[in-house]
Amino acid sequence: MKQPLRIVCALLYASAYCVAQANNATQKIPPASGPTTPVTKPSASSTPVTTVPGATAPQDNKPAAAATAEGTPQTENAGDLNAVKPGCDVDRPPSPETASTKAYEVGSLDVLEVKVWKDQNLSGIVDVGPDGMISLPLVGQIRADGVTLAELTRTIRNRLAGTVFECPPEVNIQVLKVNSKRYSMYGGILKQGEFPLLAQMTVMDAFANCGGFKEFANVKKIYILRKDASGLTRKIPFNYKDVSRGRNTEQDIKLQNGDKIFVPE
Repeated sequence: MKQPLRIVCALLYASAYCVAQANNATQKIPPASGPTTPVTKPSASSTPVTTVPGATAPQDNKPAAAATAEGTPQTENAGDLNAVKPGCDVDRPPSPETASTKAYEVGSLDVLEVKVWKDQNLSGIVDVGPDGMISLPLVGQIRADGVTLAELTRTIRNRLAGTVFECPPEVNIQVLKVNSKRYSMYGGILKQGEFPLLAQMTVMDAFANCGGFKEFANVKKIYILRKDASGLTRKIPFNYKDVSRGRNTEQDIKLQNGDKIFVPE
């Protein structure tokens, strides 16, 4: 009886040993999908990103100011600034959006007064030539025809910079006499002839220079003769009596160079 019992015990021990070895081998076999990739724990500063199928990858939302600071500095077109040193106060062109009214444009044969602060040698009266040019010391020839006073002032300031001035000096320009733009008045008025056309003058402004109406002037039938770009002349009615009383104020139009105002009698 002892011999069979020993054989049974040996078989049970061998079976237990085989089962244990089989379990160990199963734990060591890697998964069928391949080697596992170690998972990195996200840092505290990282932000989880949710990926939506079909959507583009998220972009780097770097602030625009920082991106500009890291890149090449942007340059601004400031006009005639070749001689202006860095750090100087420079006149720059006004923004078109801020210009509510059209400024006076210098024309040929106008007379200007140019004043340069603390420099009498550069200040004085300047005539605009028939070619539309002016000449100034240390500046040379500058085109003034068709240029506003603000633009002409800026050009002179910037050209004077780098000569006897370290920075652009203060410059003031005034129109002493308007010879390039004129209008005429005829008929039943006391003072007839040509008059200088200043900026933003209207028909009512023109009648302030005529000295008044004659006794039989027909102030309801006044008209303005104006030539258009094609050379055709058109007749624009104006009722002085209505406009002076606040009616039909749209008739009080702005005058243009060469306009002729007639007051019937």
